[in-house]
Amino acid sequence: MNYKDSFREYLGKHGLKVTQQREVILDEFLAAGSHLSTEELYRAIREKNPHIGYATVHRTLKLLAESGLAAPRHFGDGHTRYECSSEEQHHDHLICTICGAIVEFENPGIERLQELVAAKHGFVIEQHRLEIYGRCAACLAGKGK
Repeated sequence: MNYKDSFREYLGKHGLKVTQQREVILDEFLAAGSHLSTEELYRAIREKNPHIGYATVHRTLKLLAESGLAAPRHFGDGHTRYECSSEEQHHDHLICTICGAIVEFENPGIERLQELVAAKHGFVIEQHRLEIYGRCAACLAGKGK
């Protein structure tokens, strides 16, 4: 099942309407492919659909998170950012403390190490998140945002 069908199913199960505005917001969210705040998504949508309000974008992002299709993330900048959820695509993050750039990465060695550490302590990992904060190459070179 794809994201659109999953969202429609979630809305139906909860007695909520599938609206054109919600579908536009979902499409823009999926197309963005990055960690978006409500404000960033709203600005992107407003360019093409000025009739969609900020509150509608905010509520729809919350619905996407409640449905499990979006994951809220907090990277220490005071904003909630959302990314597409996918159990098959676990990744971790590098976050620049200067410009706010977020780089996703996958590293099987880190994943194995976490499993070894957990097993050594008799711990079963249910979920985890690795966020590494520092300065990106552009900011180190003085060319950041």
